[in-house]
Amino acid sequence: MAKKIKNLSYYEAVGRRKQSVARVRLYLPKKGGEVLVNKLGIKAGEIYINGKSLEKRALKSYEKNFLSLPLTLTKNQDRFAVSILVSGGGTTGQLDAMVHGIARALEIVDKEAYRPMLKTNGLLTRDPRKKETRKVGTGGKARRMKQSPKR
Repeated sequence: MAKKIKNLSYYEAVGRRKQSVARVRLYLPKKGGEVLVNKLGIKAGEIYINGKSLEKRALKSYEKNFLSLPLTLTKNQDRFAVSILVSGGGTTGQLDAMVHGIARALEIVDKEAYRPMLKTNGLLTRDPRKKETRKVGTGGKARRMKQSPKR
């Protein structure tokens, strides 16, 4: 189901990993046109993360490939203009949250066609692992033991 706000139609989904949360919107721009999102002109095939272009972000090549993996699997690299707002956590958690959000948004676009591809590659499954909570009396971290005196 596409949402409409101010004559813009988009598909929205939320991706999560550890402490990171990513809100992903896939916009359908007109042929050869661009979509105006928060005073940013986003063309089809471009990905903007927190208002910055993917080229301006300091991402390694494998991170860029992993980020566009759901789009390349479903052959939608040049169909959507992608806008992502991500917060919390570290770099890897945010990257996984963004990929999870893109995959969930693509599932909304066409469930019958895209869901099997995304599911077999493990992109729709939310990674449940979290940071282990610290225990009382350990002297710091979760599994650290206090140092015992020598004599």
